[in-house]
Amino acid sequence: MSLTTRSFIARPTATGYTGVYVSFDGMPASKLPLLITAFQYRFGRDLEAMTRHLVDDVAIGWEELGSDLLDGAPPGIVAALTGGDAWPSRTLDNLMTLDGSPPTRMTVTESTVANMDVEWGYVLRPSGVEVFPTNYAVAGPVVSWDADPLTDFGNPASWPTVTPARSRAPSTASPLPARPGTSRTTARL
Repeated sequence: MSLTTRSFIARPTATGYTGVYVSFDGMPASKLPLLITAFQYRFGRDLEAMTRHLVDDVAIGWEELGSDLLDGAPPGIVAALTGGDAWPSRTLDNLMTLDGSPPTRMTVTESTVANMDVEWGYVLRPSGVEVFPTNYAVAGPVVSWDADPLTDFGNPASWPTVTPARSRAPSTASPLPARPGTSRTTARL
């Protein structure tokens, strides 16, 4: 698991989603427990407050989402998710442009994701977190907000999912064929 796996966190829109870039540790095995725990405890199941904090109130993007998102969670969950370490969430405030102009927000949408250097996307939906690899133009599972944050999210077969009551907006990303000898689902997860 690479800590440099890039991802994005987004809110749903009428055409798909809009969100911000996250530089480090974007794999579902780390992002899903963090997001589910943050929703259940730090944000007290207030999806709008969580979305404002993670998506709307970020000027440029996130360098890293930290253990501060676990505030209010039971100590056993925090210890299991962090190994006892603590680190702050950090935004990308230290960027410099070649011409000296201020950096711009690193917005990711269904129209721009194909041109962004991200591997995973997390859309914060009312029913749960939609998670999908961005190199496929298919909707991913929506992992319920009621999921146990200690679920093995490194094993997609164990994800507690819900069926969203929505239609997927068309993506501009090109679907990649499955690797020989694997099913389409296995190849994309």
